[in-house]
Amino acid sequence: MKTTDYIAVTIDRLPKGYVFTYADFTTEVNKKEAVIKALNRMVVSGKISKLAKGKYYKPEQTVFGNLEPNQYQVVKDLLEVDGKIIGYLTGYSIYNQLGLTTQVSNTIQIAKNEIRPALKRELYTIKFIKQKNIITKENIALLQLLDAIRYVKKIPDSSIASCCLRFVSILKTLSEKDLSTIVRLSQKYPPATRALLGALLEEMGVMQFQELLQKNLNPITKYKLSGVQLVLKAAEKWSLL
Repeated sequence: MKTTDYIAVTIDRLPKGYVFTYADFTTEVNKKEAVIKALNRMVVSGKISKLAKGKYYKPEQTVFGNLEPNQYQVVKDLLEVDGKIIGYLTGYSIYNQLGLTTQVSNTIQIAKNEIRPALKRELYTIKFIKQKNIITKENIALLQLLDAIRYVKKIPDSSIASCCLRFVSILKTLSEKDLSTIVRLSQKYPPATRALLGALLEEMGVMQFQELLQKNLNPITKYKLSGVQLVLKAAEKWSLL
């Protein structure tokens, strides 16, 4: 089968919005330049679209035009390498998924142990934040929730009070094991994050983690979170103003 025909058949089998590179074809077609030329011809013909240098995707066509790939597809090479998790989506896209805001941003935020400078891919600006905990597939959802608690002031189109009510609802769905894990993970977050987590858990009546969360909090430090006292009865106890 010709290189062009092989690539066309392979792309036809890919789901809409799937992002790929020439390397996805070199296991069977060991002709890099031929593959790249074939892919670029398909871009010109409109069969596929180009996301960034060396990155392509199969667009989903609608009456409103072609849809962009989802944010995970845009940055998946920055999240996992050879089956190893090296980062996870956080920030604006996760705020939306957690029901904290209805806004969707063109900024994609990624948490990693080792961060790098921001970069651009088509319409998206990709930024990085440092995660001090080891990242595993099992703890990503808990880290995403902790990130939202940490950056609650920056969640767009939403009040701190409404976010806290949503945090309580999410925390109530966690198992005791997950609650224990999220408290452990919070030890590598700033004091304000641990204080807010403590107040959220106390609002639920979960008291067994208080000592651990208060352990390294400075008793004279106050954390300014406007509106938090309206929805969390223990806010003052946790120095949240």
